[in-house]
Amino acid sequence: MAASILSCLRRCLTPAAPPEGSCAVRWWHYLVAAGAGALNTLSFAPTPHGGWLELVLFVFFFAWLTRTTSWKSAALTGAAFGFGNFVTGVWWLYVSMHFFGGMAAPLAGAALVLFSLYLALYPALAAALWSFCAGHARQRADDTQPFAPTWHGSFAFASAWAIGEWLRGTMFTGFPWLASGYAQVDGPLAGFAPLAGVYGVGWMLALVAALLVQALTQALTQALTQALADAPHPTSGSGSGSETSATPALRPRSYSCSCLAHSAAPAGLALALIAAGLLLPLVTWTVPANVPLSVRLLQGNMKQEMKFEQAGMLAAIDNYQRMITAQPADLIVTPETAIPLLAQNMPEPFALALRRFADSTGSSILFGAIGGTLTPEGQLVDYTNSLFGLTPNSGEIYRYDKHHLVPFGEFVPWGFRWFVDLMNIPLGDFARGAPVQRPFLVHNQPVAVDICYEDIFGEEIARTLRESPTPAGVLVNATNLAWFGNTIALDQHLQIARMRSLETGRPMLRATNTGATAVIDAQGKVTGRLPAFTVGVLEAQVQGTSGNTPYVSSGNNTVLAVSLVLLALGFAFGPGRRRGK
Repeated sequence: MAASILSCLRRCLTPAAPPEGSCAVRWWHYLVAAGAGALNTLSFAPTPHGGWLELVLFVFFFAWLTRTTSWKSAALTGAAFGFGNFVTGVWWLYVSMHFFGGMAAPLAGAALVLFSLYLALYPALAAALWSFCAGHARQRADDTQPFAPTWHGSFAFASAWAIGEWLRGTMFTGFPWLASGYAQVDGPLAGFAPLAGVYGVGWMLALVAALLVQALTQALTQALTQALADAPHPTSGSGSGSETSATPALRPRSYSCSCLAHSAAPAGLALALIAAGLLLPLVTWTVPANVPLSVRLLQGNMKQEMKFEQAGMLAAIDNYQRMITAQPADLIVTPETAIPLLAQNMPEPFALALRRFADSTGSSILFGAIGGTLTPEGQLVDYTNSLFGLTPNSGEIYRYDKHHLVPFGEFVPWGFRWFVDLMNIPLGDFARGAPVQRPFLVHNQPVAVDICYEDIFGEEIARTLRESPTPAGVLVNATNLAWFGNTIALDQHLQIARMRSLETGRPMLRATNTGATAVIDAQGKVTGRLPAFTVGVLEAQVQGTSGNTPYVSSGNNTVLAVSLVLLALGFAFGPGRRRGK
């Protein structure tokens, strides 16, 4: 009985090639991958310390990926994992399209599924790249040896994963929501954010997971091999034909020590990287600059369905005038399009009240409204989603125009006018602002402004800080997430904003319509937050900073360069290449 079990284990270690035409990877393999992707959504906000859960799931994902037998099965596994993650992680888009956009429920559901399938192409590409560089795709067609994770495979997986996420964040204007690094804001690898940004954190996550799989696989393989080697084997008696006593197959001790070292090396590196991620937050990349600012962040909680109706506009103007002028502060910020009117059509009593308040109290005010350009013929063109700023005792009005527009919400991609016509969402086409715009000056403290989901593009914020003649010491985001109701989108967006603080070493102020209005310090910690879906004002003292983190200085160039070089080396010198030769 023992001999038959050990024989079976031997066959598991060196399986025969699957019969021609058979399906080497069964359908349930992809179903399990999709389930793991769905579970990965729990790694992101509002789950506390979800980065540890994400690390466990990535260990499973890479181990599952090593079960694939070709680049096609690897790509399908990556696609299944991605689809499960995205369809459960951005389901709030359905709320926007159906409940606020007026799209029929079946069409909104179909649009969500199709969008999730599109996003899943990028993890599919990453898995296929890994397979070409270090997976079974590099092995000969008649290779029947079981796949074992290697150093090439670990670094190739990290690099391919980072390239896939970067492409998702840049192609077709980009959608880097749920980039794997965001879940690490409270996880063990957050310390790498100032060095290489969110994609660098994702690279490190994938590497640590692959190294742990490499170590576990080699340890289990060694243990099983040693058990087989030490097991009794039946031998033929001399001339009798009967079985004699079993003799263990002895192996040199150096063999066991070598395999143990091969397992300990990747495990040791993975643990060292986790320790580095936990200790790096102790490093100071930026220093306090200028005097602290007193700030007031306003949350009007205006219902989205009423915002662009006449009664809703009048209510918003009255509400925000009262909230702004209730109490002075160095900086007062309203949400995105808090005043849903063209700046040129602003009611005169409102404009005068804000100007008098700013001049008499020394308060600087940033408020959201619609911008426009007046032609010599007196026509308004090039509407923009803008923030306007009033500085005490200054006739100049600051203006920031949103640069990174939301597809379908703020501009219509070519060929998709029919899709926008299915929804009842106003303001479908805006003009773009410049990629780098001057900061808003508040008592000698430059403030970098962005609107809505512009803060999910860390490279653009880093570029603004890097290229501005007067780099900002405070980040401000004004947004309106009422489009997505009471969903996880609010907490996910706050988590993204925290990553921007980690990357830049600067505090972030968020003024939102329905939530999450919050103050984030330069270490990415939330120091104050208003309850969602309430009318309120968040008051705080904020200390600006100066100096550049390595990520601000180099952007995504570091992680991209490292990833491309490692993929090229893995492709050229990987184990499959050597075996083929």
